[in-house]
Amino acid sequence: MLLLQGPVLGLCSRRLNPRLYSTKSYDPLRILFCGSDDFSIASLKALHAYHLKQPDRIASIDVVCRPGKKVGRGLKKIREVPIKAAASDLSLPIHEIDTFTGWTPPASINLIVAVSFGLFVPSRVLNSAKYGGLNVHPSLLPNFRGPAPLHHTLLAGRTTTGVSLQTLHLKHFDHGTILSQTPDPGFDVPNPETCTVPELVDVVAPKGAQLLVNGLKEGLFVPPVVDAGWRAAQGSDTLIHAAKIKPEDRHIDWTNWSLLNINRRSRVIGPLWSKALVTSHAPDGTRPSFQQKRVILTDMEEVDPPKGCGSFSLVPGLPFVEGGHPVEPRKGKALYVFTSDSKVMRINRMKVEGEQDAEGLRAAIKARMFGDRTFISGGMEFVPFRNPLV
Repeated sequence: MLLLQGPVLGLCSRRLNPRLYSTKSYDPLRILFCGSDDFSIASLKALHAYHLKQPDRIASIDVVCRPGKKVGRGLKKIREVPIKAAASDLSLPIHEIDTFTGWTPPASINLIVAVSFGLFVPSRVLNSAKYGGLNVHPSLLPNFRGPAPLHHTLLAGRTTTGVSLQTLHLKHFDHGTILSQTPDPGFDVPNPETCTVPELVDVVAPKGAQLLVNGLKEGLFVPPVVDAGWRAAQGSDTLIHAAKIKPEDRHIDWTNWSLLNINRRSRVIGPLWSKALVTSHAPDGTRPSFQQKRVILTDMEEVDPPKGCGSFSLVPGLPFVEGGHPVEPRKGKALYVFTSDSKVMRINRMKVEGEQDAEGLRAAIKARMFGDRTFISGGMEFVPFRNPLV
């Protein structure tokens, strides 16, 4: 009997699974790296470290980023994309463009790498590079395709996630061939009930960077490429599209959003908002006018229902005050609101459109958001808003 040991066994394994151990040959890479944020910075730094270690594999790296945007009062300040500073620290050539129209990459470029870039790399640019393009995506594709995969992973309450390395498709975002991917079921989301997007970035960014470098080492991008996606054959009806986060995604749907949903959205995408009717009293004593204004709820928390609150307060989105008419803020008085699943939230702070951020009840009084009637229930007096938040 012949026992396979040591190097002999290793040789046999290579023959059984050449994908895991063979490396395709390719020309020294001259990379055009397209990025923007902290997730892409991790990949850029990993590529640069590999370039310094093995310049025969990565000969050069040029960086493409979007131009800085004017921000602040009077638009006098320029906010640069984070990757620009990172590329400058690494002494890499930087190209700032807001569109690929009319722009041509350096002639020596033979591979495009786009990580959290935002602009679609056109076929003209991809076809000009010998090895086409690669993308690192922070999800287990094809699930959570789209520009905001980390946000939607947390919004969906997922406890595991992963990263994928794919080719850049000539016509669509996130539809390239998956070259490598975190094995199913992925790795754990840290503290999924409290995790924020920056915290998740800290976990997925280095994993995505390592996946990219490993893919280059193995030459997975060299034709013919092999699809390694573990969910490639799964039906699209079970997949979530990670659409761009828009202001309307922060607009609370009081009728349908549970307390869990409200808390999760506030944690993941920032302060939520509603609209409320406010009163404007005319100085000459004529009939007051009413105006709908945006209300940003900057600080909310779950609390037990105040004792004795009437059934009127069970209306989702109808804020109320316990303990008498709110002529002025008093110690122990607060602003409450019921959610669609009959949970109570206390509005600690909010910002009414046109006003400064303030304690919740004080902001409501200043904006004249209350009605003229009080409601008596269980021996206690409650004052509702003039109308529910919408």
